[in-house]
Amino acid sequence: KIRVDAADGRCLEEAPVIGSTLNERFRIEKELGQGGMGAVYRATDLVLGRTVAVKVLKELAGQEVGRKVRLEAQ
Repeated sequence: KIRVDAADGRCLEEAPVIGSTLNERFRIEKELGQGGMGAVYRATDLVLGRTVAVKVLKELAGQEVGRKVRLEAQ
């Protein structure tokens, strides 16, 4: 299992593997792309039973990262 920090989306371990589950909720299906801050994956939300996009951030620090994550979530 891969754990992601719920506060800022940082991966607490290695990058997700296709077929793995994040935070016991999101089953990773396919990498959609990578950028400077991290990677985006297509996943299935096991609670809601629907397809979602999950962004996993690289190990970054600072208030700027948190601000960007909050803006994207809106």
